[in-house]
Amino acid sequence: MPEPIPVIIAIEDPDQPEVREMLAASDAYMNALYPADSNHLVDVSALRSGNARFMIGRRGGRCVACGAVFIATDGTAEIKRMWVEPHARGSGLGRRILANIEMVARDEGAEVLRLETGISQVEAISLYRSAGFSTIAAFGEYPPDPLSIFMEKRLE
Repeated sequence: MPEPIPVIIAIEDPDQPEVREMLAASDAYMNALYPADSNHLVDVSALRSGNARFMIGRRGGRCVACGAVFIATDGTAEIKRMWVEPHARGSGLGRRILANIEMVARDEGAEVLRLETGISQVEAISLYRSAGFSTIAAFGEYPPDPLSIFMEKRLE
């Protein structure tokens, strides 16, 4: 049996056609689960901003996962746009993207990593809990929302 093709994770520019396609698939999935006012999606222009670090997981050169971290000036960072293509799920790739996000946030001086996710994304919630995130109240500019879960993890 041939060896599986490794996944390479690196910070890249999100303004690439295949990345836009992946983000569109993520948007469609989220829009099918939640009403517009409960979706807190950021676009490519925000992902290209100076405080964002966008990473892509590539298998054989093809995008199979992504995630971003936004670094704030107050010692916090926020995870956005975590996504693993359906055919690549269950392989630990989400955990690897998350670990890379944590490493980048820590290297950029963040002491706390936060996120918002939807209540219907039980696999994502399980991943975050198993990685040491705990539930918190709504933070930043997010309004309280019964369809959202807010989480954070202190970085060491």
